[in-house]
Amino acid sequence: MSAGGQVAAELMQRRPRPDSATLIGSGKVEEIAGVAASTNADLVLFDHDLSPTQLRNLESALPCRVLDRTQLILDIFARHARTREGQLQVELAQLEYMLPRLTGRGKAMSQLGGGIGTRGPGETQLETDRRRIQRRIDQLKLDLEAVRRTRRQQRQRREAVPVPTVALVGYTNAGKSTLFNALTGAHVLSSSRMFATLDPKLRAIELPSRRRVLLSDTVGFIRNLPHTLVTSFRATLEEVEQAEVLLHVRDAASAYGDEQKAQVEKVLGELESLAKPRIEVLNKIDLLPEHERAALISRANSGPRDKGSAGAAATGAAVIPVSALTGEGLDTVLTAIDAALHSDPIIEADLRVPQHEGAALAAIDAGMIVHSREYEGNLVHLAVSGPASLVGRMRRFRAPQSA
Repeated sequence: MSAGGQVAAELMQRRPRPDSATLIGSGKVEEIAGVAASTNADLVLFDHDLSPTQLRNLESALPCRVLDRTQLILDIFARHARTREGQLQVELAQLEYMLPRLTGRGKAMSQLGGGIGTRGPGETQLETDRRRIQRRIDQLKLDLEAVRRTRRQQRQRREAVPVPTVALVGYTNAGKSTLFNALTGAHVLSSSRMFATLDPKLRAIELPSRRRVLLSDTVGFIRNLPHTLVTSFRATLEEVEQAEVLLHVRDAASAYGDEQKAQVEKVLGELESLAKPRIEVLNKIDLLPEHERAALISRANSGPRDKGSAGAAATGAAVIPVSALTGEGLDTVLTAIDAALHSDPIIEADLRVPQHEGAALAAIDAGMIVHSREYEGNLVHLAVSGPASLVGRMRRFRAPQSA
């Protein structure tokens, strides 16, 4: 599993309402205790959040440590935090979750441990009192605010030059980092484990129109993402909030695709980013049987022609099937991004550039599409299309009829 453990047994229970004392009821607690003892398990994981009271009661009744869903997610985050920013965010989320659960933790508080749920601050601060933890939380918030200020300054410098940002979003393990690497030529860690990407990555890419955009790879979403994580990782998720276009990467081979899509949209709603232009990218089509893959591509090709339009993307009327692993469909993704961008639009122009203006000619060749080129004496006549910002810089060369 993503946290480095091995599953010894799985148990499930259906009940009309959670038990206030133990979540699962006394009979199920006894059953779990028996299974844990027979398998020599040293940890019981609950796919549900536990209240402080439930956690204490379960640890008293079971022969091993108990972790709930949020603690497991935080542990996985702690494994993958590499930058100072990511480590600060993980520690803040862990301490805020730990604080109301300090009282009466019994054996979990008695000594330092190892393994799942004890990484990061868990190894060094389990026995600290509330006041010291609260002071540490306050300091982490100050440090993260400094990170946000630095990020805002970097963003302001980027905004001085009109380079829009496109953010990859999606459920964890949808293949965002593999797609990011395929589009940018970067070597960001891509892994089948959950939350392999924790710290945001930014790379510049060139679109078919010759415009350049910044592509951002972000942390994967998950169902019922704990609110403490959304709050703690606000600095990371700011890239989603500031992006002009979102690439919603989905796992075409997942049996839970619709549920995962709904969960991603729920988090986007919490970030007030649901109304942004979105392009749905169905990744991992190389894992589909041939007939399913062909049917998916056929449906996509028969959808709206403007797959990059905000309306089509937001309603889910059009999707782009791709394989980030093989490269299939990536050109279509770049074209869709081009169509969805509204800032720095592509315009056409006729230019007359003196041949001795080498810098201007080089900038035109580098940043515009040249449809025709003719020479007349010392002038080069060019029919071009390119970003409005670059065409504007060439206004002194524009032909009178196109000015």
